[in-house]
Amino acid sequence: MNYVKDKLSKQLLILIAIAFLILFISLGIILPKMIIPVAEKNIYNYLSEPLKLINKDLDKNIKNKDIAYIYIIDNTTVASDNFKDVINADNPKNILNNLDHTYGKFDYKHKTYYYYTIKNENIIKIALTNNNYINRIKTSMLATIFPIVLITCLLIGLLLTIWSTIIVKKIEKLKEKIDNIDNQDYNHNIDFEIDDEIKSLAYAIEDMRMTLINQEEYRNQMYQNISHDFKTPLTVIKSYIEAVHDNIETESEALKVIEQQTNKLELKVHSLLYLNKLDYLKDSKHVKLVPVDMEKIINSEVEKFKFHRKEIEFEVEIDKKSKYYGTDEHWETILDNLLNNFMRYTKNTIKITAKQNKLILFNDGDKIEDSLLEGIFTPFRKGIKGEFGLGLSIVKKTLQIMQYDIFIKNEKNGVSFIITKK
Repeated sequence: MNYVKDKLSKQLLILIAIAFLILFISLGIILPKMIIPVAEKNIYNYLSEPLKLINKDLDKNIKNKDIAYIYIIDNTTVASDNFKDVINADNPKNILNNLDHTYGKFDYKHKTYYYYTIKNENIIKIALTNNNYINRIKTSMLATIFPIVLITCLLIGLLLTIWSTIIVKKIEKLKEKIDNIDNQDYNHNIDFEIDDEIKSLAYAIEDMRMTLINQEEYRNQMYQNISHDFKTPLTVIKSYIEAVHDNIETESEALKVIEQQTNKLELKVHSLLYLNKLDYLKDSKHVKLVPVDMEKIINSEVEKFKFHRKEIEFEVEIDKKSKYYGTDEHWETILDNLLNNFMRYTKNTIKITAKQNKLILFNDGDKIEDSLLEGIFTPFRKGIKGEFGLGLSIVKKTLQIMQYDIFIKNEKNGVSFIITKK
């Protein structure tokens, strides 16, 4: 459990650290570069305004020692006393070639300088400064922004830490629930106040737990039913063998009964294996669905079953325009199991109707109780007259593979099995 907590906490701290690093890199590198164009625009105003007020006496008008001035009068060049300190040049004429425009910047001795020029008749006044002003602006802005950003980041980090702690605790509860999913003594009730994805996950886990419990109960019941269903023919076979040994029954009569019970047992084993095969086909989706000749399949099945009970009348109605898809083998299996089931319960009539892309099989036997309808397609679920079987389960799963569904409807004088496309 600590593994989950440590892992998520470390991940969050790493993400916060990376976010802070990216943010401070942006502030330290990108922001200063964005500030420079704005600062440069201001520096030209910074240079031009005092230049308009300065007269011929340069040194008396200089109030800002960061700005140096050059006067050019009748080809005579005069510089303010602080020129060398600002520009780091002995002779102002050395830099005049760099001043090509009214204002701009130039590089001199690996440093950047800014200038602004005003021309009045025969007088040219030039104000120059180094990049100290821009550096001060950048420092001032960063000094103002950084504390705000730092405090904001700390608050965001604190909120994320609190949020992550809550999430981790919820995950720990869910993990504990999963670890005890098969523990009936554990209190599985988890009620998160916030209706979010984690709460939905908790509900999903609870649904899964209930499903597992139901499956376990169903599996145990199915094993009991299978044992009972297989035990009966084996008991009969064993009884007749003992009867032969005790000379109570003749070998010929015993062999007939043993053969009958062996055939029943073989049929049950075959059905169980076929049901497992259907589960594989359903998962692998290897079945190729093609159009089938339903009329041919129905007529073949009727011919097969009409001699099982000669008193039963078959009524067949087929619309040749209806289309059905799947495989002949699967449809034959479906009709085999349904008609075999009908043989046990039909009184007089079995009606098969294939039209409007639906297949309806009706028999005039007794209605099925509502309590049995819900689980009638479940394998080895106790059904009508307390019998167990796999036939209807095979029908249901085979239809699902072919993307069909089946419903049972109690009619006024019998029962209908209705097969429709999903």
